[in-house]
Amino acid sequence: MRKVLVMMAMVLSAVAASAQKFALVDMEYILKNIPAYERANEQLNQVSKKWQAEVEALSTEAQTMYKNYQNEVVFLSQEQKKERQDAIMEKEKQAAELKRKYFGPDGELFKKRTSLMTPIQEEVYNAVKDIADLRGYQLVLDRASDTGIIFGSPKIDISNEVLQKLGYSY
Repeated sequence: MRKVLVMMAMVLSAVAASAQKFALVDMEYILKNIPAYERANEQLNQVSKKWQAEVEALSTEAQTMYKNYQNEVVFLSQEQKKERQDAIMEKEKQAAELKRKYFGPDGELFKKRTSLMTPIQEEVYNAVKDIADLRGYQLVLDRASDTGIIFGSPKIDISNEVLQKLGYSY
């Protein structure tokens, strides 16, 4: 009797599992086909390069100050040595602070990326959710992320449908 109950439970769970519907999306593909995303990426790259140049300029200035100090150290008094060392350390500190300000975990680049990308990501998420609700999908996986999907039938890939819903042709 117990074996029969276990077998019935297994059959029922298999039937329930097969009734669920799944879909795949390729977020890389979708985002590459959204011009606003590409523009935002380009804007982030440009501002990142600009800020990196500012940080490197301060670092280079500190290195130059240190090289000059090394060349002149034998001619300097103790007081002059201390002044130069303090100035070099201050310049290095400024470079580190600027780097943290721009590129730190809560830095300007993070804030800029969030402000530019979040609306696009939310728009894509809402389109995926709408399609999932319409078609009755219980699960939508991103095949572009490293989820371990070895094979996914193109029949269940809704990436182009998401782009159409967003108003982009594919």
